Amino acid sequence: MKKLVLSVEMVRDLENIYQELESEYSRVAKELNFSCSSCPDNCCDSYFLHHTYLEWAFLWRGFCQLTKEKQSEILERCRAYILQCEKDEQKGERPQVMCPLNENGLCILYSHRLLVCRTHGVPATMTRPDGQKLRFPGCFRCQDIVDSKFENREPPAVERTSSLRKIVLLEDGLLEHKRHLAPKVRLTIAEMLVRGAPALPRPHCE
Repeated sequence: MKKLVLSVEMVRDLENIYQELESEYSRVAKELNFSCSSCPDNCCDSYFLHHTYLEWAFLWRGFCQLTKEKQSEILERCRAYILQCEKDEQKGERPQVMCPLNENGLCILYSHRLLVCRTHGVPATMTRPDGQKLRFPGCFRCQDIVDSKFENREPPAVERTSSLRKIVLLEDGLLEHKRHLAPKVRLTIAEMLVRGAPALPRPHCE
């Protein structure tokens, strides 16, 4: 297994993509007059799955900047998170467990948070490679705003397609153009951290 490490250029390019998405998020939030301020909920207990080695490597990069003591604390919470999610899923319930990176209501790896964490809240759209357009309505608070103000028209939304395409291109470089060798990623943040640094399997002939 070959560990995947982001180059300085890849980190810069990914951060630029995130900045573009956050600008779009701010634009849509302003049009909707939407804010997370005083919200009774915390989105960090939402059950999100993440799908790229690129973001996994970026998250791991941030995790490695923490002290060993803090890493141990987080990994302990990650294992408890995974266990609770497994129990919920066995009961046929969608897990709702606080993210192990959340401390006192704040993300301890805020600057390394992933795309879904950065864009959840406001409506978003995405066009898949097969042409199917997906729509994400946003959080419950945002949906209430949309229902009251945009009953007969489409609300503003963050269009994720362009940013996701850029992420795919970046990830292709990270994987050394060997995407066919890499198993699909479908992991929670807790699972990513417990598994450690993402790695690309070596060909059998090596």
